[in-house]
Amino acid sequence: MATIQCKNLTFTNIEAIIFDKDGTLEDSEVYLRSLGQRRSRIIDAQVPGTSEPLLMAFGINGNTLDPTGMLAVASRHESEIAAAAYIAETGKGWLESLEIARRAFTEADNFIGTAPSPLFMGSLEVLINLSQAGLKLGILSAASTDRVRSFVQTHQLSDYIQLQMGTIPGGISKPNPALFMQACQTLGVEPSNTLMVGDSIGDIKMAREAKAAGCIGICWNQAATHLQSADVTISHLEEIKLIVKP
Repeated sequence: MATIQCKNLTFTNIEAIIFDKDGTLEDSEVYLRSLGQRRSRIIDAQVPGTSEPLLMAFGINGNTLDPTGMLAVASRHESEIAAAAYIAETGKGWLESLEIARRAFTEADNFIGTAPSPLFMGSLEVLINLSQAGLKLGILSAASTDRVRSFVQTHQLSDYIQLQMGTIPGGISKPNPALFMQACQTLGVEPSNTLMVGDSIGDIKMAREAKAAGCIGICWNQAATHLQSADVTISHLEEIKLIVKP
């Protein structure tokens, strides 16, 4: 087991670290913002007047993305349901609203593309160091498992990441603690010996309720006021220091 230090806080008896993907390892803000803008335009073309409220719900404000907004936190399935609700408010039937939302999301995917975004600078080196020290590492994302696997393959992380886990439509998602416990079970570790690193309150709430060893909030190079419930917040993965190797 290892001892991990972040700033002035120390976590002992650590066997594994589970990372969120978007906004934690993957610098996906530009991609997510472009995706949300395209979705809202497509829906607004069919249901005029929905663009602005959809953008607000997605968490898009000009060229910024709200880290607590739908795009940053929710699964695709949850976002489709929410978008359909805005469409239904215009008087359309629920099934028609769902179909409009789903078609718009698929069309936006095709337009924007689905290639993974870059790794945050320095992330690869941190993952290599932690893995070579014997820690088990995993990715647990609100995105689909296919997108997680594509991200790992694109950035050649398979030698360091033992868990590549996303969500399925209609399945459990963050912040359900069962998701974290399932991830730990797959890795063969106890939550009490596992750290969670994520950029959303959903990551923190999920891990906290699963009785994780600790919750590390990350908000790259900006204020992390939405992560006050984390045990500690960092602005770069290099702040995760391994001080005692297993």
